[in-house]
Amino acid sequence: MKIFRTSEEGTGAAALRARAFRIFFALLFAVAVVSPAAVVTAVVWTAPPVVSSSATTSDQEPRLLPPPDVQPTSLPEPEFNVYANTLSGTVPCPLCELKPRVYVPNSVAGTVDVIDPTTYQVIDHYRVGAIPHHIAPAWDMSALYVDDEGSSSLTVLDVHTGRPSGTVNIPFPYNLYFTPDGTKAIDVVERLQRVEFRDWRHGWKLLRSVSIPWPGADHLDFSADGSYFMISTEFSGLLAKVDVNRMALAGYVRVGGLPIDVKLSPDGSVFYVTNQGRMGVSVVDPVAMKEIQFIPTGRGAHGLQVSRDTRSLYVSNRLEGSISVIDFATRSVVAKWRIPGGGSPDMLQLNPDGSRLWASGRYNATVYVFDTTSGEVIARIPVGAEDHGLTFFPNVGLHSLGHNGVYR
Repeated sequence: MKIFRTSEEGTGAAALRARAFRIFFALLFAVAVVSPAAVVTAVVWTAPPVVSSSATTSDQEPRLLPPPDVQPTSLPEPEFNVYANTLSGTVPCPLCELKPRVYVPNSVAGTVDVIDPTTYQVIDHYRVGAIPHHIAPAWDMSALYVDDEGSSSLTVLDVHTGRPSGTVNIPFPYNLYFTPDGTKAIDVVERLQRVEFRDWRHGWKLLRSVSIPWPGADHLDFSADGSYFMISTEFSGLLAKVDVNRMALAGYVRVGGLPIDVKLSPDGSVFYVTNQGRMGVSVVDPVAMKEIQFIPTGRGAHGLQVSRDTRSLYVSNRLEGSISVIDFATRSVVAKWRIPGGGSPDMLQLNPDGSRLWASGRYNATVYVFDTTSGEVIARIPVGAEDHGLTFFPNVGLHSLGHNGVYR
């Protein structure tokens, strides 16, 4: 016979157990009043056990925090500089093995003078084609090209001997440039109002001709990524934009006056354009396609050169015989260097360390050398008639964009 426990009997037993526990904890509390150590004993005794299969392993191999130098960090990006590869002031080798020379084209004389920059003496002189305007280093600096506009040719100079080694026949080269990636040469054909893209590595084959439908296409510079360039049209007061990849005209900006030389700012955001007619420098936004500022510098603002530390822009004022120094940070003139007795500074070049600024004296058959720390003229060197786009070679940078020595 089965015997069943009633609910009332179960309830009574539970009540008896609960009463027993209350009595037990009351006794513990009473002991705690007498001895605080008894509290610790009671807590430890009554705490539930912690069961963990990895407890022993954790004791033997404590987990360590990663050292501080591998923690995630957020560092600012280095400041972008178009001319970063020219900042060292050191000529890369094997070009460093070449003796430094300054090559001066004399437009009216049809000659080139070669100057030793360590002695400021002319050490060589020879004839080239008719109306040589600028001397452009090749993109890889393997040769120098004299732009013989009147002869529709380039005189090739050997960089080791400094003398002519051949000619290239292309139409009326007033200026010669190379795209930043080195794939194309650009013949600025001012007389025919166009630029020609050419494959200079393979016989100077014509790739495409782009009309610049305004007179006076002269000087240009490339965007930071090399996708386009801005070119001045001296006799139209315009700055034209040309797409390098499509080899096509992409727009224009009106700046008035007589725009001449063009230089990209170190941060790649704007172009600086000398304006001989307005006696200063235009600052042009190539995205908005407008002039955003004008900086007065002097009569006949003509040539441009970025300082070796890329903080300043040198401007030759050809009609007043002076050099203005623009501070890139403030976009203002911070100094002016005057040639004692006057002169006609035209195209500009720096020596590798940036301590000497060289200027051709277009209407004085003279080359001027300035000390860039003081602005003092430290040398005047007689050369041929209408000396123009001189170049200092070899120079700094990974490659040349042409003109009379624009390096990046």
